[in-house]
Amino acid sequence: MIHLKSSKEIEYIRESCRVVVECLKMAKELVCPGLSTMELDKAIESFIRSKGGKPAFKGYRGFPGSACLSVDDVVVHGIPSEKFVLQEGQIIGVDVGVLKNGFYGDSAVTFPVGHINAEKQSLLDVTKSSLYEGIKKAIIGQRVHDISSAVQSYVEGHGYSIVRELVGHGIGRELHEDPQVPNYGKPGTGARLKSGMVFCVEPMVNMGTYEVYTKPDKWTVCTADGKPSAHFEHTIVVTEEGPMVLTQTDLF
Repeated sequence: MIHLKSSKEIEYIRESCRVVVECLKMAKELVCPGLSTMELDKAIESFIRSKGGKPAFKGYRGFPGSACLSVDDVVVHGIPSEKFVLQEGQIIGVDVGVLKNGFYGDSAVTFPVGHINAEKQSLLDVTKSSLYEGIKKAIIGQRVHDISSAVQSYVEGHGYSIVRELVGHGIGRELHEDPQVPNYGKPGTGARLKSGMVFCVEPMVNMGTYEVYTKPDKWTVCTADGKPSAHFEHTIVVTEEGPMVLTQTDLF
């Protein structure tokens, strides 16, 4: 069931989203060769709590980290580790969720670690552009899969593949609500978009095959062919004036 948010509820979500964005800016400054993903995770948790929020992912269905930190061929849900030290030329997806005042905010950015090659930079550019291609379709009267189709068309038109097994989601009092927002689909299908719908659009784009697998830790999702993957995400609200990005940032 899709819950349409009131203006008051949207303001609460916006406040959580503000913390998410500030946290991602802090993370961008920290990401560098030699940093362990556990060090980054601890900094993220400390920052969120200093703003009066709680890390949304910590303990969620048993997830051990405060953020999902996904390097190179890890698509999403990378578990922070003291043993995993970032190296020059890698890319890292930083997915942050915050719970504050009873409402969630959620966003993700994939950052370069130092200097990255042209192929990885192109992957990042296409992924973040596909996010905005999808958001453009978040118009009252359109359908959810209009967003999905726009993302898929853009990604595949640039020679990359879109992950099927993981999707965007509604958000509000719960971290994951209806509707699901796939990154692929047929235009004109899915739930009709209405004012007050709040959800996350989050393309996960692979350089090679769209197929993925989950490691034995039951969290870490990797590309099946070992090639890099990128992930960008915004929390948005559908309004009479068009889509409004609640996690708007100058990070990308």
